[in-house]
Amino acid sequence: MSVRAGIVVTGTEVLTGRVADRNGPFLAERLRELGVDQAHTIVVGDRPSDVADALRWLADAGVRLIVTSGGLGPTEDDLTAQVVADFQGRPMALDEPLEGRIWAILEGLRVRWPDLDEEAIRRSNRKQALVPDGATVLEPVGTAPGLIVPPAAGRSGPVVVVLPGPPRELQPMWATAVDTAPFRAAVAGATVYRQHTLRLFGIPESEIAETLVRARDAGVDLDALEITTCLRRGEVEVVTRFEPPQQAIYDAFAAVVRDRHAGTLFSDDGSSVDEQVAALLRGDGARAGRTIATAESCTGGLLAGRLTDLPGSSDYVRGGLVVYSDEAKVALAGVDPALIERVGAVSVEVAEALADGAIAALDADVGVGITGIAGPGGGTPDKPVGTVCFSVAARGGGRLTRRVVLPGGRFDVRDRSTTVAMHLVRRLLQGESDGDRAEP
Repeated sequence: MSVRAGIVVTGTEVLTGRVADRNGPFLAERLRELGVDQAHTIVVGDRPSDVADALRWLADAGVRLIVTSGGLGPTEDDLTAQVVADFQGRPMALDEPLEGRIWAILEGLRVRWPDLDEEAIRRSNRKQALVPDGATVLEPVGTAPGLIVPPAAGRSGPVVVVLPGPPRELQPMWATAVDTAPFRAAVAGATVYRQHTLRLFGIPESEIAETLVRARDAGVDLDALEITTCLRRGEVEVVTRFEPPQQAIYDAFAAVVRDRHAGTLFSDDGSSVDEQVAALLRGDGARAGRTIATAESCTGGLLAGRLTDLPGSSDYVRGGLVVYSDEAKVALAGVDPALIERVGAVSVEVAEALADGAIAALDADVGVGITGIAGPGGGTPDKPVGTVCFSVAARGGGRLTRRVVLPGGRFDVRDRSTTVAMHLVRRLLQGESDGDRAEP
């Protein structure tokens, strides 16, 4: 039987969506790497009763390990350590050496803000040094220690790993937790999971549903695999998790996907289009590297931001022009105002002029032009909201130009536009050019 775990993310700011949860996905991936079956993630506010309910629910579900994040700070609503202590039947006790170590960390604050109330700082310091008796203390990365808390003697149930909320503190502390004896005992007997990702672009998610049916009809035992499909940023992502004995079954499934979707499967090794574009721009032994620049209207610089998300992008990204107004298109990208007057700012002709203008203005090898109507207003019968025109051009020849109508609200249109543009860049760099006018 696999080792199952649950995650409890605490914090009203996360529960209400004011802060996006980064800890749950991080912990889920780390558990998978350890061969632990992450069964549930529960997000709760700062009410102690809700945290306790989540712990009890996971224990009743039979998990052997619970990982919590958040609620270890110095304020009154940071009560996770106390709730976990009560759950495990352990009294709280002051760890005086830990109190001294935390006080040393706080010295920097006292130097930086000499007018702080020292007595208030000491009370906060003491609160963070109160830990469940018998717990393993994980040294603070900020000021909050982490904890590994097993059930008290004579009690059964999961081991609880208590980690701070800030990702910059939680992530290094996780590595420390994994190396402790209580953690290793809790996950003893974990299996090995393999996970592979297939990425497709240019098809609806329903097509993958049909592919699953055909794979099963062809005799592939899909029940032996854990297959998840989702539509993300305009791409269809197929993630499959399995144990090593099922490798041949996965290979048979992947072969069905490759055969049925040869024209839209762009990644069978887990690489993203962003990584593929970066590799193509950097070049390899047989191909010289190239530089790229953008001129963006409706996306407002989002494509340039996406291109520079990866480390090392300064080797090939020249820069980007945000040409939101018609005047900016003329002044910065050199678009002929008569062209805009004749065909409108949202047109393939203006997108082509923007791509050429980006090459000229920033001395790049490849230029990308994007212009469209992100909404919610501004649409017309001929150019409804979601209409976006793209052009990707290479200095000296070669171009891919498209007009598409993208679904969703303003965020979706702008975000999916960057995905369309990245795929057009990938295709151009792989040698495609207009002549194949299929919509991406």
